[in-house]
Amino acid sequence: MNRCPLTYEPCEGLYSQSGLKRLSRQLTNLQPLSFTSLELRQEAAARSQKMSIQGVQPKLSARLQIRKQQFILVDKNGQYILKPQIADYVQVPENEDLTMRLASLAGIEVPLHGLLHGQDGEMTYFIKRFDRVGHKGKRHVEDFAQLGGRNRETKYRSSMEQVAGLIETFCTFPAVEKVKLLRLTLFSFLVGNEDMHLKNFSVIRNQDIISLTPAYDLLNTTIILPQPEEELALPLNARKNKLRREDFLEYFARDRLGLTERIIDKITTDFANIRPQWEALLEVSFLSDKMKEKYLQVVNERFARIFQ
Repeated sequence: MNRCPLTYEPCEGLYSQSGLKRLSRQLTNLQPLSFTSLELRQEAAARSQKMSIQGVQPKLSARLQIRKQQFILVDKNGQYILKPQIADYVQVPENEDLTMRLASLAGIEVPLHGLLHGQDGEMTYFIKRFDRVGHKGKRHVEDFAQLGGRNRETKYRSSMEQVAGLIETFCTFPAVEKVKLLRLTLFSFLVGNEDMHLKNFSVIRNQDIISLTPAYDLLNTTIILPQPEEELALPLNARKNKLRREDFLEYFARDRLGLTERIIDKITTDFANIRPQWEALLEVSFLSDKMKEKYLQVVNERFARIFQ
């Protein structure tokens, strides 16, 4: 019995029918990608000058062709981003897909995403673009590096306090978005996501409303990096390491974000209650047993600091 990389449920073939329906009601089958992981990385390098998506990870723009029952690579008007395996790091696609699912369980909005089989049996991560409408329409999105006058080289020269300030300046309903920010910041710490720099926060305009986008680029970097040195990419209360419960819940949540005790208690209770579901999802994920063990160790250690 296989496990569907779109839903994590048992299935007979490569994908379950419920998984396929998540992609499209018209989809009855899905062919493996027409490339190996190496070929996808080569394609990403060759197409990098033609596409607007950039970053350290190799990325490709794709569309889902229902008639061919397959994802195809495109240079423009793509509706999905594909991220293949990285040569120097282990199981990054599997890690990102799991982490995004944990975020969803924790009440964080995430786009449609999943894993795809390749020609060599390796997994590729995909995520649906939230800045696209129909075949060619676009929604206006700006990341916090742009809003804060930074760029790709200076995206780490900021702080979580400055992120909060940008929300207050640009979002239509900052009180609502600051609740989302606390949830996302606490989540990133709990799962070992040390790379939430300014380009991993964005706002989107929907008619006259400017709000935070769904979360993206979430993964446990602690188990990927050989010698991780930080716990957050941007300092919080002048700390990147040895963060404590009071840094998140007293200084940041109450004093800086101005959240009420009721809201703070609701968020911490949500995380405490969701932990068994996290462990169950981690167990059936596509990470190797060794990586599952490392992931769980990080979660256990971070939960102990916040909830004990």
